[in-house]
Amino acid sequence: MASPDPAPPRSIRQRFVRIMRIAAAVSIVIAALAVALVARGQSEHIHMLIATALGIGLTVLLGTAMITGTFLIRRSNDDAAAGSAPKERNEP
Repeated sequence: MASPDPAPPRSIRQRFVRIMRIAAAVSIVIAALAVALVARGQSEHIHMLIATALGIGLTVLLGTAMITGTFLIRRSNDDAAAGSAPKERNEP
């Protein structure tokens, strides 16, 4: 039985990178919108604005990476090769 290749196929990596580039752009836009909304409020501390931008931006990127990874791995069907549990031996 051949061992599975630990590196994903190049096309999956390319899709992941392309999706993450789009997600990074969307994340920047969402973080900028959040910072604008916080800045309109009564609290205009620079630390609050930086924390908001980093928190919102990185959360969007992390969520996108996790969901994208899940969908791309599922689509590649690599789990089917490793899917079944080993059979237990019934030795007397």
